[in-house]
Amino acid sequence: MAIVRKLLHTRYRVNDLERTVRFYREVLGLEEVRRHKSPRGSELVFLKAPESEELIEICCYPASGPVQVQPDLTHLAFEVDSLEAFREHLRKFGLDFSEPPHLREDGSGFAFIDAPEGYEIELIQRGRGGSGY
Repeated sequence: MAIVRKLLHTRYRVNDLERTVRFYREVLGLEEVRRHKSPRGSELVFLKAPESEELIEICCYPASGPVQVQPDLTHLAFEVDSLEAFREHLRKFGLDFSEPPHLREDGSGFAFIDAPEGYEIELIQRGRGGSGY
């Protein structure tokens, strides 16, 4: 039986490619792995988190019309060492959480920030003993 083997990438289409890529690189610390134009004309940028194999594909394809992200449609989740330290990092960019941290007794928790164009980013802090979300 044929089955999928592993997740390779997730695509998010955007209106402003450079603004979005800059956010993912500077604010989240992702690495730009490659960039190219698809055969149909989409501008594609692939990004990766330092400890992940899976990629995020940011796509700009104006021919398909403007992107309008619906509230609570989708989000990406990233692990962080400390939500409070990440909040301090965000402040350097004039940003803050769009939903403040929700912390549990074991120290685990999560918070959200808004990426350009309305996509949500969930930030997850593991608790004592590696417990998490």
